Amino acid sequence: MRSIAVAEFLIGVGILFVIEGLLFAASPAFMRKAMKSAMATPDNILRAVGIGSAVAGLVLIWAIRRHG
Repeated sequence: MRSIAVAEFLIGVGILFVIEGLLFAASPAFMRKAMKSAMATPDNILRAVGIGSAVAGLVLIWAIRRHG
């Protein structure tokens, strides 16, 4: 059972890399602008967005596992 969890985690990381890579390949100027914007954003805002994204991701995973 533990190896399944590790495999699923690695699949998730792989999907993250694919999406990030596609974003950079499709629009490098936009990604550069987004990174500059993130550099100018205060830490507390970035932290809040990060926590919100993590919670949204966990809710999505929970919902898929519960109903799938």
